[in-house]
Amino acid sequence: MTDSVTFDRAPQGVSPAQPHSARIYDYLLGGKDNYEADRAVAQRLLSIAPDTRTLAWFSRQFLLYATRVAAEAGIRQFLDLGSGFPTEPHLHEIARTICPDARVVAVDYDPVVVAHTAALLEHQVTALLMDARDPEALIDEVRSTKVIDFDQPVAVLMVGLLHYITDDENPGDIIARFRKHMAPGSYLALTHVTTDDTDPRIIHQTTTDTRGSPAQVQYRSTAAVRDLLEGFDILGPGIAPVQQWLGGDIPATRLTLLGAVCRTRQPLTS
Repeated sequence: MTDSVTFDRAPQGVSPAQPHSARIYDYLLGGKDNYEADRAVAQRLLSIAPDTRTLAWFSRQFLLYATRVAAEAGIRQFLDLGSGFPTEPHLHEIARTICPDARVVAVDYDPVVVAHTAALLEHQVTALLMDARDPEALIDEVRSTKVIDFDQPVAVLMVGLLHYITDDENPGDIIARFRKHMAPGSYLALTHVTTDDTDPRIIHQTTTDTRGSPAQVQYRSTAAVRDLLEGFDILGPGIAPVQQWLGGDIPATRLTLLGAVCRTRQPLTS
C-alpha cells in the first residue's frame, strides 16, 4: 500500500478481539488459525445457516475450478487477491498439474496471513503484503517482483474478496483498474455473496456482527455484481451460484454465493 493511501479496516497485525474474514473462513474450513471473535461470528451464522460450512468448501472448490479453467486455456501466471491462510490443495498445485511452469503471486492485506503463506509455501509462491483497494500500488509491486508479466495473459482471482469491499471503496473502479493492466485473453474469477435468494436473517446477522471490522460484509444483487464486470466477457453459466459452476447434484445453501469466470476481450482485428 502506498504511503498516501490508508484504509481504516485494514488489519495491522493480530487483533483477537475483532472478527477477521480470513480467520472466519479458516474456521469454517476446519482450520486452526482463528480466535474466539471469529468463531463467535461463525457460530451465530451457523445457527441460522448450518450449511455455511459446506458453502465455504464450495467456495474453495470454485477457486480451484477457476484456476484449472485458466490453466487449461494456457494461462501461466496467477494473481490470487485476498488469498487468505494457505489451504490444501493449494492453488499453485492445481495450476502446475496442467502448467508445470505456472507462477503464482498470493496477495493479502493481513501481515499474519502473508507471514503464514511465505513460511508454508516458500519457493512455491510469492507472498505480498498489499491491499487490493489500492490496485495501482499493488500492480506496481507485482511488476517489481518480475514474477508476473502483465504484457502476457494473467489470471486474477478475487474469490472471497469483493464482498469485503464496501460501496464507498468503489469495487467497480478497482476491477476496472486491474482490467486496464490485463492483457487480452486474461481471466478474472470472483465470488460474491448476494441478496438474491439469501435468507434475510443471514444478511442482518452478518452485517451487524462485522460492521466496522476487517470482516465487514457488503451484500450485492446479481445485477450489481454484473455491473462490476463491465468490459469482460462472462463465461457460462454466467453470474450464478457457485454450485452451478461446480456441476453435479449439489444442493443450494441458505447463503447464496455467486461465482463468475470472465475473460478480457481480444482486440478487434481489421
